Amino acid sequence: MIEILTQHLAVNPSTGLQATWEFLHKGGKFMVPLAITSIAGMMAILYKLLSLSGSRVIPRGLAGDVSQFQRLISIDKVDPVLIEFEKGESTLARLAAVVIKHRGKPRIEITHAVESAARVETLHLHAGIAVLDTVITIAPLLGLLGTASGLVLIFQGLGDNSDHLAIARGIAEALTTTIFGLAIAVPCVVAHGYFVRRIEMLTARLESLLGDLAAVCERTTPNA
Repeated sequence: MIEILTQHLAVNPSTGLQATWEFLHKGGKFMVPLAITSIAGMMAILYKLLSLSGSRVIPRGLAGDVSQFQRLISIDKVDPVLIEFEKGESTLARLAAVVIKHRGKPRIEITHAVESAARVETLHLHAGIAVLDTVITIAPLLGLLGTASGLVLIFQGLGDNSDHLAIARGIAEALTTTIFGLAIAVPCVVAHGYFVRRIEMLTARLESLLGDLAAVCERTTPNA
């Protein structure tokens, strides 16, 4: 996203800031909203990496307990798992707690209760995706605006007495904003596709685990 800036900083820390400032200055006034857009995109990517981690959605240990829930009941070791459900430290735990709350009821009632709770959890899983969508749309447009602005300066510099400095400045602004806008958008597009796919995989896994748990609780009443 901002690899161009980091390359400037990596060459020499003492001159990196000056080189970065010169790079931003060449892009003109549109580099400010582009920089803000870049920060928003990076923050959204970092947030999604943390929020979609396994420990926050489907902890491996808890998933194993849910898949072996019937066996845990038979050996009377279900209480620690029920405590984990009540803590609600992950998406799986919160949804499993809903299943346990409606244990002993018909399967259809348990399913409806879980689906209602899952809508809220789905919103949480998709939180931040809208920011990436916005960055993907806005960053190239801001780059194009910078290009258009640079072309205006170029055309203003043309004439009988061409202002070569104005022309060079316009070309630099046009190219810099376009490159920077695309450099922001491309990683966000890749991250967006990855996160959407991961959400689909996590959702499918949750459906499988909760379906098995609902089948157990439909006919079995574990110790509370």
